Order: sequence, then C-alpha cells, then structure tokens
Amino acid sequence: MKYQTELKDDVLFVRLEGDLIVGKDTHQMIEEVDGLQDGKVFLCAVDLSNVRFMDSSGMGVLVSLLTKFRNRGGELVLIKPSEHIRKLLIVTKLNAIFTIAENDDYAAQFLKESIY
Repeated sequence: MKYQTELKDDVLFVRLEGDLIVGKDTHQMIEEVDGLQDGKVFLCAVDLSNVRFMDSSGMGVLVSLLTKFRNRGGELVLIKPSEHIRKLLIVTKLNAIFTIAENDDYAAQFLKESIY
C-alpha cells in the first residue's frame, strides 16, 4: 500500500492506494498521522478511491484512525470507497460508524460542520 498525507484548511487528507492490509506501510502511516495530530489536527478524510482490496486488518486500521480522532474530539470520514469496500462496510456494520463522502469538498464541509 502507498499513501500520501496533505494538510489543507485544518483537514488532514490521507490518500491510500493499493491493498489496505496490515504491514509496514500501514504502521508507518498510522505513526505519521499520530505525529501530525500532536493535538493540533482534529479532522481527517481518508481517500479510499484507489484502494483495490481491504481485509479485516485493513478495517481495523480504519477503526483505529477513527478512534484516535474521536478520542481527541475530532472526526474522520471516508472518501469514495469502491463498491467492494462499501459492501465490506455494510456486511461488518461499520457503515453505521463511518461517514462516507463522495469528494474532497463534501468531506471537508462535513468535517468542519461536525465540530463547530
């Protein structure tokens, strides 16, 4: 899995690409996101539009990120997951805890409205 992070208007965008499974890259990404948070970043949007596959450990990564942000009084949304990932979220009932946005603008708007 590859990832990029971008802080734009107080929203951390994490763009994932490839397969979302636990490995060295996912641990590095979580550490980087933790480091960026450092009490200053409360809003996160995870772009899943280029994720081909996700297993249960990948779902655990998303839940872990969501928990980290919510524990700090923030929020996290998922951007444009594929149909396959949407079905996984429904089957696991994680669709009840994640907000899904169709693009960056909607994600940023939702996030900013969620804490103000």
